[in-house]
Amino acid sequence: MEYLIIDGYNVINAWGDVFDLKNETLEECRNKLLNILSNYQGYKKINTIVVFDAHLVKGSQEKQEIFDNLTVVFTRENETADNYIEKFVHKLGNTCTIRVVTSDYLEQTIILSNGGIRMTPWELKEEISLASRRADSGENRKIDRVNTIESRIKPEMLEKLEKMRRSKF
Repeated sequence: MEYLIIDGYNVINAWGDVFDLKNETLEECRNKLLNILSNYQGYKKINTIVVFDAHLVKGSQEKQEIFDNLTVVFTRENETADNYIEKFVHKLGNTCTIRVVTSDYLEQTIILSNGGIRMTPWELKEEISLASRRADSGENRKIDRVNTIESRIKPEMLEKLEKMRRSKF
């Protein structure tokens, strides 16, 4: 099982050329992001979870919604998106492939130490752009191994490395 978990507000703030926080409401930005990710998820066929902070909302309870095959999570009061993501990766990081999109360095370090894979918002944006170009041109090849170190390593070696990554020391 493979997951892509996205810190929603982190991506919105990082993609200044896509989201205009001065002229768009947060709700408009969230909906725009979810539409972009929905198209990407449809192409990639990966379990995608988008997490939004609601930790400053008094009395807020954790809420999960489905938006075009995306799981959208609004955290509860006093729980940040980082907290939610860390718990998720800690729980499943050694049994599933989990890519986490955030630009927060400390969060990336925690994710890596719990078996997750970090991805910056800019890397996600580039991957989405590539997927969109391929979808427009009718290419149906998988894009997740394009020009990466994994694309140059034999599958048997990748399997051994993955077993090593998942093992507890």
